[in-house]
Amino acid sequence: MQIRQIIDKINDNQIFVPAFQREYVWKRPDAKALFTSLIKRYPTGTLLTWETANPPELKGKKKYTSEMGAVKLILDGQQRITTIYMILEGKLPPYYTQPEIKNNVLGLYVNLETLELEYYKKQAMENNPLWVNLTDIFQAKIKSSDVRKSLKARELLTDELEDLIDDNFEAVKSIMDREFPEQIIPVSASIKEAIDIFYIVNASGVNLTDAELALAQISGYWPEARDLFKAKLFELEKNGFVFKLDFIIYALLGVTHSMGSEMRRLHSADNREAIKAAWERLDKQILDYVVNILRTHAFVDHSDEINSVFALIPLIAYVYGKPNGQLTEIEIKKAVKWFYYSQLRQRYVSQTPQKLDKDLATVKNSSQPFDDLLGLIEQERSLTITEGEFAGRDIRHPLFSLMRWYFKSKGAVCLTSGVSIRQNMGKKYVLEKDHIFPYAALKENGYDINNRFKYALAQEITNRAVLTQVENRGKSDQAAKEYLESAKIKFPSALSKQCIPEDSALWEMSAYEKFLAARRSLLTEELNEFLVGITKMDTAKVEVSIADMIAEGEHDGLEFKSSMRWDTKQNCLNKSLEKVILKTIAAFNNGYGDGGTLIIGVDNEGNVLGLENDLSTLKGDDADAYELHLRNLVNAEFGVQYAASNIKVRFHEIEGQMVCAVTVSKGVGPLFVKDADKNGAKVEKFFVRSGNASDPINNPSEIATYISKRFKAA
Repeated sequence: MQIRQIIDKINDNQIFVPAFQREYVWKRPDAKALFTSLIKRYPTGTLLTWETANPPELKGKKKYTSEMGAVKLILDGQQRITTIYMILEGKLPPYYTQPEIKNNVLGLYVNLETLELEYYKKQAMENNPLWVNLTDIFQAKIKSSDVRKSLKARELLTDELEDLIDDNFEAVKSIMDREFPEQIIPVSASIKEAIDIFYIVNASGVNLTDAELALAQISGYWPEARDLFKAKLFELEKNGFVFKLDFIIYALLGVTHSMGSEMRRLHSADNREAIKAAWERLDKQILDYVVNILRTHAFVDHSDEINSVFALIPLIAYVYGKPNGQLTEIEIKKAVKWFYYSQLRQRYVSQTPQKLDKDLATVKNSSQPFDDLLGLIEQERSLTITEGEFAGRDIRHPLFSLMRWYFKSKGAVCLTSGVSIRQNMGKKYVLEKDHIFPYAALKENGYDINNRFKYALAQEITNRAVLTQVENRGKSDQAAKEYLESAKIKFPSALSKQCIPEDSALWEMSAYEKFLAARRSLLTEELNEFLVGITKMDTAKVEVSIADMIAEGEHDGLEFKSSMRWDTKQNCLNKSLEKVILKTIAAFNNGYGDGGTLIIGVDNEGNVLGLENDLSTLKGDDADAYELHLRNLVNAEFGVQYAASNIKVRFHEIEGQMVCAVTVSKGVGPLFVKDADKNGAKVEKFFVRSGNASDPINNPSEIATYISKRFKAA
């Protein structure tokens, strides 16, 4: 189908977009790349359309009636078609409203000499007739002759350039004749079948997130869903909490299926009544209740203070699980404490769906979920904040959000106005992050971008106070000493409530780094005390599952081996592989870490292979026979006493396969492995961990030095 035909059919209400499609989300670089391909006649992809006389709800004001017969819907490619329509027509297509257009891609210019595309740049384009707005070309507001006349008036037109302008002008206009290959879903397809095809097409690319695809399915069997979700998001946004539609889908998946991945669970129309019922509670009660807990107990006034809103999903699921949708005081305190640590230790900065799976399962199954959730965080990182964590950290670090919440909990006020730093009325009282020592003064003293280390100190969060916007603008570059002296006189408790050292000797520019050190110390002490004191509770030690360990991947304390003695490449018994197992055990023993774990039956990529091939080479075919053989190897190489004291062997079933986990304690003495050198002679080799590998140290003097340092204390 030609582009000109697509444009005409959209204008004649013959092509529509279903309501389950997402908003227009392309950005200017996407539009620029598309038109570059169109002009150069590069491939631009295909369209997936569906002709149906029984369409789902449509986007836009036009409503389907049976008199319209079969209509064509764009299922895949609507972002491209919308981009083309807007730039060629200079307006929105009828199936979109302005709030659904997340980015303005109008105003794309073409250089008629080079065919370069760019958005308007005054310096380059203002007095250069060769730069022409693409929309003006297609709307016949400018002709090639207009460009030639303008250049001729400036005495810049040559015969060669004149021909080039005409050729390029026609090349641009020929976009209208470009064909979009079209794949058509037959009229006989049902809504469910059409959306399934839509899912398959998008699942093979990166166009839509899993949550957006799930929303498309939900909208297919519950047409009002998208509008209802958006109405709630708008309501929350008015109160300072900005979420996306993805967030709603994660919340629905969390409360209906207790997981954060497997969005396909929401695809079936069998979910319709359950999701409608869940949404009724989320909309009318749960979401508002959780937001109010954040406001009143966690001192979170806006969602932009949160580094990951997905921490709200376990909290939403927990509240949803309460028959009355409310928590006790101790439950609220535990939830808030976990929320703070989830932000501070960036629980959801990566692998969000997988971590939500684990956390939502804990919420569902544990009698003390927030204790256990806190234990999971502690397994990854210490809960205790150290002074070193502040060094060189700017306001993007989650420590700054925690500082702000803590200051609010103490009733902190703006240092110059005395107004509370809780959410205040009026735009001029929006909170800002003020430099205590002004950057202009720090720059004059060498703390600028030419010195990376000192620049980081200038921007460090310990050089920040929280002020209202109007006061920050008025403060300007006032010297720290003058500024803090004034604050101490006007509001005597203001400095202590923002953990600012009150020793005036530290307010001098010459003492800047001492000021930072003193404030780091204050913040470390008070923040740790604040977090621990929210409520006394045990951070339960939750054992890491074997699946979680494998998902984590190899590192200096974890190694995978496909087998103990079966050569997976040659598909035969290879006893020399047993020596590889012993080398890994020795390396864990000899390393500076806390030992390590060797998992046998898993390849380097984390794929579970199992122990079946290994077992086929042993006299027995069970775990006991496997452990006996493994321990005999260790006994022979390192001695019975070592094997009994330092090695633990456990077997686990995962994905229907048995794997063996060998836990090696940090050794009190060095281990050597007898191995053949290049001449076949038996020699003792000393192995240590190097990243996720076990490598030998070959130089005798280096071995001696290493052993002296590593085993000195032992």
